[in-house]
Amino acid sequence: MGDGSNRSAGGNRPPWLQQYDLVGKIGEGTYGLVFLARCKLPGNRGKCVAIKKFKQSKDGDGVSPTAIREIMLLREISHENVVKLVNVHINHADMSLHLAFDYAEHDLYEIIRHHREKVNQCINQYTVKSLLWQLLNGLNYLHSNWIIHRDLKPSNILVMGEGDEQGVVKIADFGLARIYNAPLKPLSENGVVVTIWYRAPELLLGAKHYTSSVDMWAVGCIFAELLTLKPLFQGVEVKATPNPFQLDQLDKIFKVLGHPTQEKWPSLVNLPHWQSDQQQIQAHKYDNPGLCSVVHLSQKSPAYDLLSKMLEYDPRKRITAAQALEHEYFRMDPLPGRNALVPSQPGERVINYPARPVDTATDFEGTTSASGNSVPGSVSAASVVAPRPVPRQMPIVGMRGMPAAGMTAFNLASQAGMGGLNPGSIPMQRGPAPQAHPHQMKRKDPPGMGMQNTGYPPQQRKRF
Repeated sequence: MGDGSNRSAGGNRPPWLQQYDLVGKIGEGTYGLVFLARCKLPGNRGKCVAIKKFKQSKDGDGVSPTAIREIMLLREISHENVVKLVNVHINHADMSLHLAFDYAEHDLYEIIRHHREKVNQCINQYTVKSLLWQLLNGLNYLHSNWIIHRDLKPSNILVMGEGDEQGVVKIADFGLARIYNAPLKPLSENGVVVTIWYRAPELLLGAKHYTSSVDMWAVGCIFAELLTLKPLFQGVEVKATPNPFQLDQLDKIFKVLGHPTQEKWPSLVNLPHWQSDQQQIQAHKYDNPGLCSVVHLSQKSPAYDLLSKMLEYDPRKRITAAQALEHEYFRMDPLPGRNALVPSQPGERVINYPARPVDTATDFEGTTSASGNSVPGSVSAASVVAPRPVPRQMPIVGMRGMPAAGMTAFNLASQAGMGGLNPGSIPMQRGPAPQAHPHQMKRKDPPGMGMQNTGYPPQQRKRF
């Protein structure tokens, strides 16, 4: 872990930043900025990393609680399909935190957009199935360790583009992630979560408590987007409202899936916004075209069956990540593989996906210069591309076993150069091992495996 309390004489860059060559900005969001950089130190010289720079806390204590939360989680988890935190840097002068991740050349947003705008054809079945299987594999690991991601969307699902991990999926951006066993207060008090197009109906209707099922709804939305190359529920968000209720987003969902009923979703009547908005929600009836016609799948196909189970209204009936991994869809040809980017059939042409755009006009302080342009992530030449204002983050790692029942807390205060840092009185220790949760999968795993699925379907042909 690096740190630095003084600024370098040659400018405003802190000393720790001198070990990197900054290339440009690759992401931006409410948390701050993400930059692409190359290591200069021996041993890792030339290695690309992404540096996530957090904005200072609104509370004025200098450190973002979001950053602390993200560090605490990422330092304790390890899985091939989950982003790995590789370094943390702190500037003592302003108590700002910077997180370093391995760089991933692609994300699902860019892959989907490339097929929609450049290739003009759907993503092949093998790639869709491999991307989805790996996403579920990583998510199963998180849920088995009582972590809800709460912000799954295409731009937060990274895909490695080069090296031994080519085509490997990495779940990224844990700024909204939470441990959810026995919460001290309703999770709804954390505020609005999940980008609106991927937000589960129970969240939109004001559920006070929710589980990992909200992530599975988001995965269903992503699955449909991989199939159709466009968002499934593209509602218009009302930004001014402090509550999670979004009428237009619910309208988009109901038009595709039909109106929810108490018969299908018994706890529906207990949701605050279902009770309070009878005129606009309960009274409106929908003649829905049906999910199958929207995603162009036969109702008898395994793909449709899996998707419909992900988009089940009742969160208690919604399929879990563990159950989804065992679904028939993944046991039919083409079988999923570790490298999702290789051709699905012999002789099929390779699609060269563009690396994510890099904005070279923005410096490390977030200042945009009049000159400068955007280059592809490979840092070769390029055209100017406006950066997307969406959270980003980066990846790597092998699979290390973790006990599913609980995780040892990352003691931030013990880390080099960080003293007794604990902004906002964020608890550094977690409680005793949780009891079994009804939404968790029932199967047992070998000791030390942390309930993660470490292998592909038994009859699968791996592609590398």
